[in-house]
Amino acid sequence: MTSAAPVARTGALTALVSALLAGSLSTGPGADRPVPPVSGSGRAGAAVLAGLDPAAPAPQPASVAARLAGPLGDPVLAGPAAFVVDASTGHVLLDDRARTPAVPASTLKTAVATAALVTFPDTRLRTSVLYSPPPNSQPPATRPPGSRPAGAAGQAPGGTLWLVGGGDPTLTAAPGTNGYPAFARLADLVAQVRAAGITSVARVVGDGSLFVGPDRAPGWRDNYVTDGDVTPVSALELDAGRSAPGAEGPRSPTPAAAATAAFAGALTAAGIPVGAIGTGTAEAGATRVASVDSPPVRVLVERMLTESDNDLAESLGRLVALRRGLPPSFAGAAKAVTDTVTELGIPTAGMALNDVSGLSTADLIAPATLVALLRAAVLPTRPALRTVLTGLPVAGFSGTLNDRYATADTAPGAGDVRAKTGTLRNVSSLAGQLVDADGRLLLFAFLSPAEEGGGTKAALDRVAAALAGCGCPAPAPVARAAPTGPVR
Repeated sequence: MTSAAPVARTGALTALVSALLAGSLSTGPGADRPVPPVSGSGRAGAAVLAGLDPAAPAPQPASVAARLAGPLGDPVLAGPAAFVVDASTGHVLLDDRARTPAVPASTLKTAVATAALVTFPDTRLRTSVLYSPPPNSQPPATRPPGSRPAGAAGQAPGGTLWLVGGGDPTLTAAPGTNGYPAFARLADLVAQVRAAGITSVARVVGDGSLFVGPDRAPGWRDNYVTDGDVTPVSALELDAGRSAPGAEGPRSPTPAAAATAAFAGALTAAGIPVGAIGTGTAEAGATRVASVDSPPVRVLVERMLTESDNDLAESLGRLVALRRGLPPSFAGAAKAVTDTVTELGIPTAGMALNDVSGLSTADLIAPATLVALLRAAVLPTRPALRTVLTGLPVAGFSGTLNDRYATADTAPGAGDVRAKTGTLRNVSSLAGQLVDADGRLLLFAFLSPAEEGGGTKAALDRVAAALAGCGCPAPAPVARAAPTGPVR
């Protein structure tokens, strides 16, 4: 039996997402026009969702500060930094150390998301299989992946298959393509190798050399890999170093080797015997015999934000670095992301990064920078950045906010607050958007230096819920008392 409340909230969420994708929540001209009904939709709340009213009462700083004083003063938050602006006008509604850099945790992912979307939103990340034939054997002719080379079936057995990573941590060993998005599959690579007429190989070698430098960043805790937060960064990963698709628990400390072993196992299971297994750099003369592509980067960005995917964040940062001619390393990614968002006019004073996922406890970024990144996505001048908004988890519904905003004091934010979360040992953070009680789109960032824990998250949710319930016009003037003296 399903209660009515979740059904109604789901219908409202469907309408909200439809409006976002249609652009009806733009703060530009025409944003007050309603969204047309969805043809054939019988879902409650999905038919019409009015856009934002630019004439809605604007909240006033003094009223916002008064409304948030209690929630922000909760001792569990240990004195958080806070920044709130009106998305349409940019008017600052609350500023408490907003320009002082602080540890952002995963709210930092909004920066690499922005950099990736302005750099290559429609690019797909390719994983390839190259083939080096055994000595004294005619190599396959250059051809499209999956086609059968002339004489391949008669080649001498042996040779080397190179599994070459292109920075796609979503490459999966899952047997089917159910779900959205449909990720690149190891099984498809194996099928293409078979179709190329390769019947056995002496070696399978994994090549993750596209990325360089250390595979763990300064400020990463030793337990991140064993706790399953991230795998050491590599250009060749299978299911982001997990033991199986969707598995929880420890990640592989050597993801390229793990992916290579899984590929070799899949080849053997498909009737293609494999000799030795190892890792290394593919030979220059090897011929491509198979390849699979990820979903477009814009789809990967959306997933990265919703699920707070650290592996995707680090990979995308390195690929942005490559596009800018920088080393695809932690340092190169940090510089590439910082330079890219700076060129967009985002204020980055004091921004100092050791990674781009926000896992490092030594990262620093100002709350004002986080809000500026969100505002760049809201304004109509850069429609490619709208994915930053659609990727934000929705309070009580999706991603890292799915199991939050269920208590009486946070429920007003459910379905309204869309925000990137962040949690580390020394910080809890929340940065996103909401529509207040008067219909104004507000952007916010709250960064608490408190120890991680459920109490800290709940306290931040109470702050956002209080802001969502804000009808915060200027306080009404106090009426003066009438004179009490005698009338003459």
